[in-house]
Amino acid sequence: MASLEELRNERIKKLKLLREKGINPYPAVSNRSDIISDVLSSFDKFEGKSIFVAGRIVALRKHGGSTFFDIFDGSGKIQGFLKQDEIGDDLYKLFDETMDRGDFIEIKGEPYITKSGEKSILIREWKILTKSLRPIPEDWFGLKNEEERLRKRYLDIFLNKDVREMVEKKSIFWNSIREFLIEREFIEVETPALEIIAGGADAKPFITHHNALDIDVYLRISMGELWQKRLMVSGIEKTFEIGRQFRNEGMDAEHLQDYTQMEFYWAFADYEKGMDLVEELYKYVAEKTFGTLQFNIKGQEIDLEKKWERYDYRDTVRKLTGIDVLETTTKEVEKKLQELKIDYDKKGFNLNRAIDNLWKYCRKKLIGPGFVVGVPKEVSPLAKSDEKEPRITQRFQPIIAGSELGNGFSELNDPIDQAERFKKQSDLREAGDEEAQMYDKDFVEALEYGMPPTCGFGMSERVFAFLMNKPIRETQIFPLMKPEESQKITKSEKHPS
Repeated sequence: MASLEELRNERIKKLKLLREKGINPYPAVSNRSDIISDVLSSFDKFEGKSIFVAGRIVALRKHGGSTFFDIFDGSGKIQGFLKQDEIGDDLYKLFDETMDRGDFIEIKGEPYITKSGEKSILIREWKILTKSLRPIPEDWFGLKNEEERLRKRYLDIFLNKDVREMVEKKSIFWNSIREFLIEREFIEVETPALEIIAGGADAKPFITHHNALDIDVYLRISMGELWQKRLMVSGIEKTFEIGRQFRNEGMDAEHLQDYTQMEFYWAFADYEKGMDLVEELYKYVAEKTFGTLQFNIKGQEIDLEKKWERYDYRDTVRKLTGIDVLETTTKEVEKKLQELKIDYDKKGFNLNRAIDNLWKYCRKKLIGPGFVVGVPKEVSPLAKSDEKEPRITQRFQPIIAGSELGNGFSELNDPIDQAERFKKQSDLREAGDEEAQMYDKDFVEALEYGMPPTCGFGMSERVFAFLMNKPIRETQIFPLMKPEESQKITKSEKHPS
């Protein structure tokens, strides 16, 4: 079997032959008049007419003075029939000498049905559109492992129908969210991706340098939470943003560092109204994207149509671990984490992180669909306290198959309370907690001008990954991959002199 380099060299010879004959192997213009799926679905309408179709050659078969090949244009696949006595010796020979599986081609001809009943096009003219220099793998199994599939995602999408459909579904997913919110008079906004203070979440940010201002800045860790709340101060009552955000943390089946997030903010609404809207949103998006409300996720049968549960945070943890999160200490929780053999980061460890680690253990027992409520104030620095029990907040998180698939709350709009919580978070950062929030003085000042009661909510592409029942990295079109040796950036490239 010829090596990849040998095959590539053979194709380069064919490329040179085309150019020697005055043929551009990479023309800019195609005369395509119809897409293949339309031709196949309305074949009778096209019979007897001369049409142009174009696509990639995906199969090639030669029989004496006839050549059959399948071309695929993304919408469908059709057979082209090239007859030497119909097209002439020169064009037939040129095809035979220069064309390979993987090349893009334009064909002109008449649709007809072969004796075996296959819908085909009898070719009168052909034109190369792109000469491929590397052979396409014979099938999906030509990509030997997951790393190779993700690294060469363009081939994975081309060869694997399920992956191609996933890309299409993801577009529907985000556009259905946009459609749902716009129909309810939310307006789409854009907020800064580079921030002097990374706010709106408990997360470790990426840091980069802004050359023009000569300052270090952070890539945003939320979808403009503190900026959208400034818009509530401005008098705009319903906003949302869909975009990329970045967290310099660990990778697993549910977490990535670079992903798409949506957040909305709704003035004069509280977390109860927020839960009603989010339940409606999730059902709408699932139906639009997948055509169903029933899913199998992590081996669990999930029915989004059923009544959504309410899970009390304190009661759930107490029931599953015996710990009362409102009456405990760091030492007590740490002992329980060790007893349950739960791994946790000891750097910057405090009561907030201890409770959060314990909760992550407990939530895995919840199937859903439902909402977690009654979340402690210590782990909710931006949420409004509950009026009846100030130690908990008016926060809610959708739970499906043991994971949190969103986060929302009645937003804290008391500037004095917010300043105090920022101060506590700042103290935790100084003690080593890299995920604790930063003190945003400008945001506190904005709150002092007055922000109306507001409900905010955020969800990431983890929701899509769960509904697909796949690890989140597999549902990204081009996930970040560790570079191969030949792709590594050298020190001089990072810092050119």
